[in-house]
Amino acid sequence: MNLSVLILAALGMGILFGAGLTGWFPEAIVPIDHYVLAPIGRAFLRAIQFVVVPIVFSSLIMGLTRVRDTNQVGRYVIKLLTSYVLTSAIAVCWGLTVGSLLHPGTGITGLSIKAATNTHQSQSLVDWLVSLIPVNPLESMSNGNLLQIIFSAALVGIGIQLTGEKAAPFLNFVESTYIIFEKILFLILYTAPIGVFALISSVIATQGFGLITRLLIYILGLLLAFSVMMGFHICILLFLKAKPLDYFKSFFPTFSLSFGTASSNAVLPLSLQNAEEVYGMNPTIASFAIPLGSALKRDGSAIYQSFNALFIAQIYQIPLTPQLLLSIALSTLLVSFSTAGVPGSGIISMTTVLAAAGLPVEGVAIVAGIDRITDGFKTIVNVSSNLVNAVILSRWEGIDIGLPTAISDLRSEVTTKTIREEG
Repeated sequence: MNLSVLILAALGMGILFGAGLTGWFPEAIVPIDHYVLAPIGRAFLRAIQFVVVPIVFSSLIMGLTRVRDTNQVGRYVIKLLTSYVLTSAIAVCWGLTVGSLLHPGTGITGLSIKAATNTHQSQSLVDWLVSLIPVNPLESMSNGNLLQIIFSAALVGIGIQLTGEKAAPFLNFVESTYIIFEKILFLILYTAPIGVFALISSVIATQGFGLITRLLIYILGLLLAFSVMMGFHICILLFLKAKPLDYFKSFFPTFSLSFGTASSNAVLPLSLQNAEEVYGMNPTIASFAIPLGSALKRDGSAIYQSFNALFIAQIYQIPLTPQLLLSIALSTLLVSFSTAGVPGSGIISMTTVLAAAGLPVEGVAIVAGIDRITDGFKTIVNVSSNLVNAVILSRWEGIDIGLPTAISDLRSEVTTKTIREEG
């Protein structure tokens, strides 16, 4: 069996093992989780996080330096950001729509809900934009701040282009760094079945199916929202004539790994490999758009945050006024671009959305217990949104999908030359 099948098999076995502990050996749950399952799961996640920063930083620099024309870099960024905002806005609206129609928080009883308290003020938009500029690039890497890492990589990439041949040794070092950490990541991913087994077993054993049953409408509502968003991605691919069937066949290993690890950052090298070698995406487009989207593009998180905000408002019986819905929508849209691509990051980001919308932050505790159940599905949507937007950029640039690399590169050069001559 290949790795993706092993991960899915480990996921199913982990659910059965956790359920078995809950049903027949409840007294063994605490020691097994404390000394075996939880440490293995944390170790696996830390190992993944070990390679995220160097891979994102080096891949972004490589993508920027592959595009020799500075105007082309600016054009790529403008087009990607435009499609990011539009598709993320649709995701936010859809999350609010499903939450409004299903009312998953209405009538919830039997959960430990603390009284609402005054929430703290969230960071303003201006301060957030200023904070994207790192004071120390090494500090941003050590803290794992991906937005600051993107800014640093962009400046370094521009500096390399301006320096020319004298920057070749450093560029060789960056490429070597990417290759080294890519190999390390693939070694780590061979332990993914064990890590995934431990993570899901810990969740099922400690939370049990009781909480899942009480929050069944919540879970089904999220899954419905995620499924419809994936259908929207398929519609985009059909409209662009980008071969949806080939798309899912090519990225099946990426999606299965996304589901098992719940980390869009962890699947970045595999996404690049599937995009270039299997799906036939232009390497220049793939190496530029996919790393950028890995740090910024989160349709699944946008749905998750907006849906959860309505869910918590319904639990606390807070009236859903137009002002509240607008606050949720705007804060969710902004926060979705700064959500880290690691497991459990949605819970942390959700506190920012709730605070910005004036909702009780204590509501996070209600969904924290089952976050891991839906996190894998959310990650699939996050990864798919990144890949679909890379396809949008390819089509926007007039570059075909599925052509051999040499032909695709040649057509890209002809298109760029035509654009220059015509305007």
